[in-house]
Amino acid sequence: MQGGGTGVKFVDITQTSGVHFKYFSAPEKKYIIESMSGGVALFDFNNDGYLDIYFTNSLTVDAANDPQKAPSALYRNNGDGTFTDVTEGSGLASPGWAHGVAAADYDGDGWVDLYVTCLGSNRLYHNNGDGTFTDVTQKAGVDDTRWSMGAAFGDYDNDGDLDLFVANYVDFHLDDLPEFGKGKFCNFRGVPVQCGPRGLPGAGDSLFRNNGDGTFTNVTQEAGVSDPEGRFGLTAQWTDLDGDGWVDLYVANDAWPNFLYRNNRDGTFTEDAFFAGTAVGEDGNEQGSMGVAIGDYNHDGKPDIYVTNFSDEYNTLYRQEGQLTFADVSYASKIAQVSFPFVGWSTKFFDYDNDGWVDLLVVNGHVYPQMENVSLGTTYTQRKLLFRNNRDGTFTEVANSTGEALTARQVSRGVGFGDIDNDGDVDLVVENIDGAPMILRNEGGNQNNWITIQTVGFKLNLQGLGARVKVVAGDLVQVGEVRCGGSYISDSDRRLHFGLEKRARVDLIEVQWPGGHVDKVENLAANQFVVIQEGKGIVERNPAAR
Repeated sequence: MQGGGTGVKFVDITQTSGVHFKYFSAPEKKYIIESMSGGVALFDFNNDGYLDIYFTNSLTVDAANDPQKAPSALYRNNGDGTFTDVTEGSGLASPGWAHGVAAADYDGDGWVDLYVTCLGSNRLYHNNGDGTFTDVTQKAGVDDTRWSMGAAFGDYDNDGDLDLFVANYVDFHLDDLPEFGKGKFCNFRGVPVQCGPRGLPGAGDSLFRNNGDGTFTNVTQEAGVSDPEGRFGLTAQWTDLDGDGWVDLYVANDAWPNFLYRNNRDGTFTEDAFFAGTAVGEDGNEQGSMGVAIGDYNHDGKPDIYVTNFSDEYNTLYRQEGQLTFADVSYASKIAQVSFPFVGWSTKFFDYDNDGWVDLLVVNGHVYPQMENVSLGTTYTQRKLLFRNNRDGTFTEVANSTGEALTARQVSRGVGFGDIDNDGDVDLVVENIDGAPMILRNEGGNQNNWITIQTVGFKLNLQGLGARVKVVAGDLVQVGEVRCGGSYISDSDRRLHFGLEKRARVDLIEVQWPGGHVDKVENLAANQFVVIQEGKGIVERNPAAR
């Protein structure tokens, strides 16, 4: 094993950050609808170069008719390690019974918009560029009145604008509630708990094609992504898995096989998860899949897939062997063994120690509060898992070495990953559904060198979603992709961050844009933020805020 990570700590700065968000929670979680929310987005809503935070909030069955009890919240980054609550007057406070969030500039006006998934009508909030947002859901044609969870923007038809996929969960109705603890699927190891998702009907999914004029068309049926079986969709991620220049779609389904939709390059998709080897675990059983991470953890140039699952099920690492063929290497990578007691949610490949090899975070927390005081091998509150990449195909779980923040037991759901203080390492914003969120500052990751790349695309895809970026620094070759969504019903920094260890220069940055154009930039100093625009190369450079 080769080391990285020595001396890196994650420090909980929530109390001094100015973030005072409170998640509205039902302590007993008698209904599944009360356990699944907690999406968070890191995005720059005011174009000042610093990441801001949006927390979704959720109602309870008892308070379902009073959405003012559970306001979502927008926090502006002050650039000095603190945040200011700017929710009032922003138009973002009351989306309803909110769950997930995706951040993208859907209309190409240069300002990042938000799509918030809910029980009932979803919300598309247009960023007006003045600190306010306008609900344009009906005008844009992207409403989905089912119980929506994960959403992701991506240009699946390579026409230069961003389309929207929405994963829906359970066909849940507040006027027809399942009775707590009654029925086959309403107990866990003999303990009465909330019912579902097994035993409840699924809801189907949605795909909205961008018309290029601020409106969308529902193309779910003709594209072949409607989910006619009603699987319990949670997290969605657009990504070009086979390297053909067209984004495919991966969807984590709870208690059902997962979806891998291969892009047919004609506006339709073929569901290939079983053929690809990413539908179920290696024993052939479906898992309670929640979160999704996609990245090239072994430096072979092919994106791999990691999925978090329920307790008594191992989290699954699918290593890509060839074009859309994957092997379950969860045990071989030494990730599976530690995950069994945990219910995993948000996850992401990210290089926490800047050694040039992506590591992996998983946040955890059960859905049943009834597990906290029983001796059944699991608990309600749970710690986080941090897997350091050993550079040999295996990982070592190292959360204990990074301070107290990751080992504190919480009931966590969404995580936004990004450099919130622009100092050259990746920080974490965790949303917990019982208690306050956690703003976790990475201290020490920037002892190693790094480069961070912001892509600016062509036409209406100004964020360059789908761009594939290769960074070469001597013998170190890394590949990343600009994506929206993933984690668990959350969204993260759109900039791509690459650790370089002690390498002081980058020999080559190669950006392959959607549509096939390639830009190359050579011979750059490390430790800077660069903006690369399609067809123009570097248009801006910024040193770290150290």
